[in-house]
Amino acid sequence: MADSNPSINDEIDVVHRSCTLCEAHCGVSVAVDRVQGRVVDVRGDERDVMSRGYVCPKVVGMSALSEDPDRLRTPVKRVNGEFIEIDWDEALDLVVSRLTQLRDTHGPNSLAIYLGNPNAHDFASNLSMPVLIRALETRWRFSATSVDQLPKMLSSCLLFGSPSAFAVPDIDRTDFLLVLGANPMASNGSIMTAPDMPGRLRRLRERGGRLVVVDPRRSETARLADEHLSIRPGTDALFLFALVHVLFEEGHVDLKRVSEQATGLEELRALALEFSPEAVAAATGIAASETRELAREFAAAPSAACYGRIGTCTQEFGTLASWLVDVLNTITGNLDRPGGVMFPRPAHAPPEFSTRRKGRVPYGRWHTRVRSLPEFGGELPVAALAEEIDTPGDDRVRALLTIAGNPVCSTPNSDRLDRALEGLEFMVSVDLYINETTRHADVILPTSAPLERPNYPMLFHGLSVRNHARWSPAVLEPPAGVRHLWEIAMELAGRMQGADAAAAEDLLLSNRLGVALGKGSPHSGVNEPQARRALDAWQGPSRILDLMLRTGPYGDGFQDGGEGLSLQALIDSKHGVDLGPLEPVLPEMLTTSSGRVELAPDLIVEDVERLRARLDRPTKGLVLVGRRHLRSNNSWMHNLRALSKGRERCILLVHPEDADRLGVTDGSRVSVSSRVGKVVAPVEITSDVMPGVVSLPHGFGHDRSGARLSVASEFQPGVNSNRLTDELRLDELSGNAVLNGIPVDVEVLRESP
Repeated sequence: MADSNPSINDEIDVVHRSCTLCEAHCGVSVAVDRVQGRVVDVRGDERDVMSRGYVCPKVVGMSALSEDPDRLRTPVKRVNGEFIEIDWDEALDLVVSRLTQLRDTHGPNSLAIYLGNPNAHDFASNLSMPVLIRALETRWRFSATSVDQLPKMLSSCLLFGSPSAFAVPDIDRTDFLLVLGANPMASNGSIMTAPDMPGRLRRLRERGGRLVVVDPRRSETARLADEHLSIRPGTDALFLFALVHVLFEEGHVDLKRVSEQATGLEELRALALEFSPEAVAAATGIAASETRELAREFAAAPSAACYGRIGTCTQEFGTLASWLVDVLNTITGNLDRPGGVMFPRPAHAPPEFSTRRKGRVPYGRWHTRVRSLPEFGGELPVAALAEEIDTPGDDRVRALLTIAGNPVCSTPNSDRLDRALEGLEFMVSVDLYINETTRHADVILPTSAPLERPNYPMLFHGLSVRNHARWSPAVLEPPAGVRHLWEIAMELAGRMQGADAAAAEDLLLSNRLGVALGKGSPHSGVNEPQARRALDAWQGPSRILDLMLRTGPYGDGFQDGGEGLSLQALIDSKHGVDLGPLEPVLPEMLTTSSGRVELAPDLIVEDVERLRARLDRPTKGLVLVGRRHLRSNNSWMHNLRALSKGRERCILLVHPEDADRLGVTDGSRVSVSSRVGKVVAPVEITSDVMPGVVSLPHGFGHDRSGARLSVASEFQPGVNSNRLTDELRLDELSGNAVLNGIPVDVEVLRESP
């Protein structure tokens, strides 16, 4: 709703902020009736510096979340299988006493924590979760990361030195965009914050650019592309290696630029030698001639960007595929240059690259108990969570804290995890809902909805295709019995350490001040008392953010009257601040031990042997892949009537050739089974999937008793594809779950006579 809209009256306020329901974070204008305390309209903010008025259908879910009658509005505890309401003091006392008791009796690793996807969209959670994790003292840390982007984080760490060093496509200036395992027309971009993806792809085509999509399904993005290549699920690393092979073989490698940026070029050449297009064609399903032509086109383009996303991560060679995406960009000279892939410089980042630690890869410092799976970045693969609970032993997980997550829907072999949660001695959840996971909790602590809290998209400014900064003020007051996640985390952290929330918060601020103003910092001349006085205008996470902005690369440095950024300056810029296009930052931003891009790190080289063995494995049988819909991002969005209405979307896609062989017809119901489970789903016969591949969307399956999701269970219950995914199938290097390329059997359900 624009400021000049004539329908606005004295009782209506218009608040400009961003939508937090996916990674695009489009700018929205929210009209609020002050008298009634409710949202009356949400629409795109035409003056937003990034989205310029664009929004997708999910935007209506922002107000629907706050108004949902199923959401929790007071803490509850489970008594004899039923949830009863309790007050906050009783809830917090119970949680802390039980967690402390178990930790003291069985050790800190008897506790585990799981963080769900919504935490990534709440800057206050980004700041507070490390404090809570330290207070728990456990190494059993899990999150949605290991059913998503963990391989990309590991490969980025090995190549560039940091798990958060993501090279994103400079989509607004590129001449050639190669997309693998991604569907940005449905996702709005992922690990690539780019509002109005349809407009950006359209403008790419209008300026004469080329879009090529490699995917086992003719996705919404593939339909828009100049070319779509169907690939056998799980073989992206083979295909990418074949492209690299051609580039070396035919002399298309930018040797001068690469030698200035990187090490390991000759090792890479040797690794690629046996992965010729001819050698991999039978496995990938892509003709050698098509692979060779694509490699030549990519190398010849004035600028080009290769982009891989969740399909390249959630497969058995996820880390190798993610590594090869960046290898392809690097050896063609498209790393760190306009139109290629570049590194954002967010406003809250440290101002000087030189102050960052170098040469540390946080990998394998500890391992899971049962399968000895490696830690990376402080967390363990969530595919191991169920076995760490249900496998006997004195050091098994006995208590679980879930925060804004639903792993029973989103992690592999969900039935096993569902059963395992029943065996916990104590479980606490911080969530909006009693869902498929939280129904097992002994205590549920209700948290605020997105419109009820301020936000700064901290993680996503670090993934943006253009440098910018945006503050989102709260629009509504949270219900009286609800607290912000930040408040809950700090309260628990303080109590677990025998202190209070204020002490935990002050410790966090002190640590941040020490880093921001310490030796080697350009702000070392500012003393801590001076900085604290300037920050005292804010409370909680806003105070920490103000510190980060003031000492960031565009900050005012605590200079009175300075022109740089501060939180107040950001608040005053209601539609966001444009900080300009991405700019080259190499080699300064690299934190590898060599100070250069490391193209052939040891962990990667060792894992290539596993990929070689894939060449000799025959391709046979049906395999399952996932997909997503524009109207739903994760399972918790299915309880919003405005997003769940319409035709059934949880449908198994089957190619006509497979349908004929199986005796399947359009609309018939089939059983789909794997090693770990079985589901029943209706069929749509379509040539959009390649032969040998079937597809189910993720996030559905709202049919378990005890969950209070009335809309989801009524309108779109669907089936949970993670009843089919296998917790034993992992990308061995990262431990990320394999959610694509799962072997399945499909059988028609015969009616009883």
